[in-house]
Amino acid sequence: MIQRISNSITELSPNATVQSKPKISPGEAQAKFASALKNAINNVNEVQAISDEKTEAMAKGDITNLHDVMIASQKSSIALEATVQVQSKAVEAYKEMMSMQV
Repeated sequence: MIQRISNSITELSPNATVQSKPKISPGEAQAKFASALKNAINNVNEVQAISDEKTEAMAKGDITNLHDVMIASQKSSIALEATVQVQSKAVEAYKEMMSMQV
């Protein structure tokens, strides 16, 4: 038991080898970041479209299960709120970086 703990401690020591991630160029990082944002926005758009479809179907009387409509509506609302928060934080970070003195 003591030996296992000792081995665990040596594995966690600062001198232990750490596998580093391969470095990517700024252009690649920018492309990956832009792609991730586009995917996130597309996902939010899909969630909102589903919510709209279910709400419209409910209004027409095609769907009688109000729970599904409300769940889709809340998912859409939460996704939009999260997107707005990410946008606000990105703008805030950009402004902070622009105000830094070089």
